[in-house]
Amino acid sequence: MGKKRIIKKTEEELLKETEKAEAAEKKAAKGTQSKKKKTKFGNLNCINIYIQSTYNNTIITLTDLQGNVVAWSSAGSIGFKGPKKATPFAATKVVETLIEKVRNLGVREAFVFVRGIGSGRESAIRALANYGLEINGIKDITPVPHNGCRPKKSRRV
Repeated sequence: MGKKRIIKKTEEELLKETEKAEAAEKKAAKGTQSKKKKTKFGNLNCINIYIQSTYNNTIITLTDLQGNVVAWSSAGSIGFKGPKKATPFAATKVVETLIEKVRNLGVREAFVFVRGIGSGRESAIRALANYGLEINGIKDITPVPHNGCRPKKSRRV
């Protein structure tokens, strides 16, 4: 196999490499800052929040007033598994992660739509209020059957 040659770089080459790396880092930093400030949703002072709370999971979605999704989070995406996803504690953690996602967008007011019969409904709304969001209204949009399903045929013996 023989000896391997070690190539030593001169000081000038090392300086050039570090300058290139620093310039690339500055470009990357400028790009991320401008992307954070510019949002395609415009001014997001008031938003709609949809809370879907089932027996198995809690999903919270933030939309602008036109209905475009800004951010979403669920108990399963955070890392809760099994029956723990439907707990009130998981719902508060979902709200916490969602607020962290949209903190730099300047959201202050919200209108809340709640769907489902899970245990995370109320705790999610309370968590939204605790994190400094002004809730303008709460509407329950849980689907309710008007006359139920068609009954089974009568059994013939």
